[in-house]
Amino acid sequence: MIFDSVMALLFRGDKTFVHWRGDRMKQKALYLFMLFALVLSACGGGASQPVTARIGWAGSPDTLNPGMAILAVSYTIFELVYDSMYELNLDGSFTLSLAESAEVSDDGMVWTFKIRDGIEWHDGQPLTAEDIAWTYNLYKDTPEYPYLNGYYTPHFDTIVATENNEVILTLTEAIPNVESQLMFLYILPKHVWEGVDKLEYENFEMIGSGPFKMAEYVQSEFVRLTANKEHFSTPPKIDEVVFQTFSNQDALVQAIKSGQLDMITEMPNTAAASLDEDPNIELVVGAPLAPGVSDIIFNQMDPENCPTEEGGICSGHPALRDRNVRLAMSHATDKQQLIDVVLLGLGEPGLTLIPDGLGVWYNNSIEDFAFDVAKANQILDDAGYADTDGDGVREMPDGSQPLNFRLNWPSDSINAPRMAELLGEMWGQIGITLEPQAVDPDALTAQCCPAF
Repeated sequence: MIFDSVMALLFRGDKTFVHWRGDRMKQKALYLFMLFALVLSACGGGASQPVTARIGWAGSPDTLNPGMAILAVSYTIFELVYDSMYELNLDGSFTLSLAESAEVSDDGMVWTFKIRDGIEWHDGQPLTAEDIAWTYNLYKDTPEYPYLNGYYTPHFDTIVATENNEVILTLTEAIPNVESQLMFLYILPKHVWEGVDKLEYENFEMIGSGPFKMAEYVQSEFVRLTANKEHFSTPPKIDEVVFQTFSNQDALVQAIKSGQLDMITEMPNTAAASLDEDPNIELVVGAPLAPGVSDIIFNQMDPENCPTEEGGICSGHPALRDRNVRLAMSHATDKQQLIDVVLLGLGEPGLTLIPDGLGVWYNNSIEDFAFDVAKANQILDDAGYADTDGDGVREMPDGSQPLNFRLNWPSDSINAPRMAELLGEMWGQIGITLEPQAVDPDALTAQCCPAF
């Protein structure tokens, strides 16, 4: 679905993990919870027998190249195979991982990290400050990695390694979220990546330093990881993790019911009741899961700032650039009905794109847009949007075109079709019509975010 923060729906976790494309913070929480759950599982059984965790998902990594990946499932694999400078705690705080200490200059511009000694790559080579500095520069300077250098490294000026096994990161300006930026930059082995095609990293061995090693990968079928018992932090208590790809969420539900799987990462909300009644299955709600956010993105692109080609981000409706229209749509959206009908009650209204599960990052003092259809209609009336021909649809103040908006969502979304139907009914009450359409996920990404 195309999303925007003014109408966020904050999920409590949907009973099990839900796959949201590109939701990297949630993948961090999934990784942490999965390790916690699997450690308990391993400790509860006989320690003499090898322990394999069988995890199902209705997806597959789009690439094993951390610089090119978009799908959230890819980041689940990265979390297990690679390490980063910081790790996320379940309470939303950060802990140093590869570094034993960090010092920040008084102006916040220079960050100095003392890297731990004795860390090894999966091939036995030492991981040093040189690997980290080289990786950060790779992400910063590779134009074909737009998601990384566009979102995570744009404020990086210089990154250098010292003879004392330190990494010195100098910023172009002080920013408040250095820890979270570095948390998503997975460190790569310079001795493996240097001198190879950075865009075609698929055909040689995936070497990391994380708690698991890549053992076998078959696209759209499975990923098999084996434990790195020598990991410098907390060596895994299990021996192997197998991520099995299924065609859809219904197949996932049947697989866990039959005992074929130990855990599933997503499921349709309609399956919650039957799974909850199964004595062999435990459903997890809320903490330690990071909640997902479903929101609507308005295309507010000014055509004057667009390329000349047709379609995509350059063909948005001009009314969506008017805050009055977006505000009216917000007041006309009954979030609780969407939660009750689409999510079967497994959620709560959200305030912003930052959910309350992220602790200190969440601002609960923000006032929500109250559901008020009369107020929404009044806003549009006052802004000059009238139904001049009596067909039930308002027109632009100059009468140039009706308020008829396209609403697209990824075709693999379970909840989006019913949500779009309800939104059409809600916004129809204020004279706005929708053209809902499911779009192939890759095509939708190309349409709304051509840089990726």
